[in-house]
Amino acid sequence: MAQREAVLRLDEQWARIRSGAAQAAPEEADRLLGELITALREPARTDPDCAARLGLRLADLAGRRFGQGDRAGALSAVEEGMRHAQQAAGHSPEYARWYAKGLINQGVWLAWPLSDGRRLPRYPLGTAAVEAPNPMERVAGERAIDLTRSAVEVWRGLDQADPVNRRGLAQAKVFLGDRLAELGFTEDAVAWAVDAESDFRRLLLTGPDPETRQEAEEVLDHIGRQLELRLRFLSFESLVRLRGDGLLPESLLPQAVVAARIQGVEPAETAARLLLDPEHVMTMLEVTPWRAVWRFEVRAADGLWTVLGHPWHSAADVRNRTAEDVASELIHGFTESADCPEPGGHWRLHIWWQEEGDSAGARFRLLSSPEAAPSGPPDAPS
Repeated sequence: MAQREAVLRLDEQWARIRSGAAQAAPEEADRLLGELITALREPARTDPDCAARLGLRLADLAGRRFGQGDRAGALSAVEEGMRHAQQAAGHSPEYARWYAKGLINQGVWLAWPLSDGRRLPRYPLGTAAVEAPNPMERVAGERAIDLTRSAVEVWRGLDQADPVNRRGLAQAKVFLGDRLAELGFTEDAVAWAVDAESDFRRLLLTGPDPETRQEAEEVLDHIGRQLELRLRFLSFESLVRLRGDGLLPESLLPQAVVAARIQGVEPAETAARLLLDPEHVMTMLEVTPWRAVWRFEVRAADGLWTVLGHPWHSAADVRNRTAEDVASELIHGFTESADCPEPGGHWRLHIWWQEEGDSAGARFRLLSSPEAAPSGPPDAPS
């Protein structure tokens, strides 16, 4: 009993340092955390409370290692920590919450190489992309998805009358959407994000405290930015499925209508399949611009491609026009210009929506060469 009390006092000391209530030099903090983890190992074998705390402190160790750039060390620590956390999770809702949060962090650290410096998906097109994650990154990303799904299920199994558990579940759904987006499962990522957005809006209606309200509003801003990005990579058929499942909220309908038009879908078909009024669709198309970003390249005699300068590498806001419409005007101007190669030369055009990226994500692609007939607009990436 005395040993357990000593361990808990040490844990309380660490918790104060971790929260900032007490100060310690980095070396001293590392020493204390290591001592605490060692002290918790033996009682954790039979004591659920110590097992839960050991999982929590190993997760703290993982976080410190990750912050120091030691991703491998972080993953090793959190892997061990989750085994102890899972052992304790069934004994208390609080321990289950610790376990769920640890699973989410483990997923974040596993999937880290799949996002860029802005924490946006590095490979949003999945297997359709020209640039794709290497096999090890993909395996890690798939495991991250599985772990985050497990976290969702842990939160879902807790009492949903408790707002803490409802908020935890909504946050877990956001993370699952992010993990799915990183491997190119964009339709599923949108579905989970919309589900999470609905949960957070319901939480705001319950009149939470100011801190919780601010947190919910920040998460809603994050979801909104992510949804706007993800819709740019959805095919029209995916938009139709999401609309049919009630997962295409009103706020995203103008962007969905524009996305359909960019892909060449006629307004009447868009209205019919997205269950919208035709006049409403036409109004959306007239008032909602999309940014067309284009790039012409020519191939030199040595086989290397060179990006041309303005106006052949530029952007413009357009309304109610398909990517092919924009391409047709650009190609007409280019082929009449002095920058176009002589007959027999090679040139190509890509047009993206909003920003340049993977060539497979272009809304229009064309290669002009003597060896191959020019290709038309690509199928929308899935």
